[in-house]
Amino acid sequence: MSSQITTAFVQQYSNNVQMLSQQKGSLLRGTVDSESINGKNAFFDQVGTATAVKRVSRHSDTPQIDTPHSRRRVSMVDYEYADLIDNQDKIRTLIDPTSSYALAAAYAIGRAMDDEIIAAASGTAFTGETGSVSTALPSAQKITESGTDGLTLAKLRSAKEKFDSASVDPSITRYMIVGPNQISDLLNNTTVTSSDFNTVKALVNGEINQFLGFTFITSNRLSIASSKRLCLAYAGDGIKLALGQDLMTRIDERADKGYSQQVYVCASMGATRMEEEKVVTIQAHEA
Repeated sequence: MSSQITTAFVQQYSNNVQMLSQQKGSLLRGTVDSESINGKNAFFDQVGTATAVKRVSRHSDTPQIDTPHSRRRVSMVDYEYADLIDNQDKIRTLIDPTSSYALAAAYAIGRAMDDEIIAAASGTAFTGETGSVSTALPSAQKITESGTDGLTLAKLRSAKEKFDSASVDPSITRYMIVGPNQISDLLNNTTVTSSDFNTVKALVNGEINQFLGFTFITSNRLSIASSKRLCLAYAGDGIKLALGQDLMTRIDERADKGYSQQVYVCASMGATRMEEEKVVTIQAHEA
């Protein structure tokens, strides 16, 4: 056999591109109210709680009730992605990676959307006629952890109690956004003799996603500081997502870049907390 035969060997590569492990788009977009808007800022008006007056006599004057109004401001943020694909790249890789690039970009924009929602839930909301008044989430809406407890049943019950005490409509879906560790915490902190054990076990195994009136969503986007993961509980209409421009994707030829193809994806979005009573943050320790 010729010793030169190796020069004829062909290096074979896969004709498919595997997307590495990542969150594929937004997990939270469908959990909040969303609205398409135009402009740099969006304002959302609200009507508060009114009080009926008891009528004390016949032919009495008609009462004039001053119904409370409030307003929330959302400032839009632009996100974009762009990358070039040289024509020679397609030859060398045996495939056209254009669609994979566009998919990766769409996933990235979706994750950015989740970041906006998470930041709005626990951050500062802007209220008032011009949206110039800063409104922080009150301490009463925060379940803190000073020790090493993770997510416990007691914390979940406390969050539920806060919603119920504020008369949050139970027909509005309530969401519990947690990290992977917090789901395991629930099982570890639930005794076998507890009536909740089988329900929590089913939750951990992914057989159900609801517990104590909350729909659970696992996300790796939640912030962590000093070994404390900040989990979120909110009613679906407690957060507003404003979409200035939904996902736009363009794939164009760039004459100024050797006629390479450019994948460009952009979106404009913003989010705000609409009502403090409809959001609760929960600290959970992570080892």
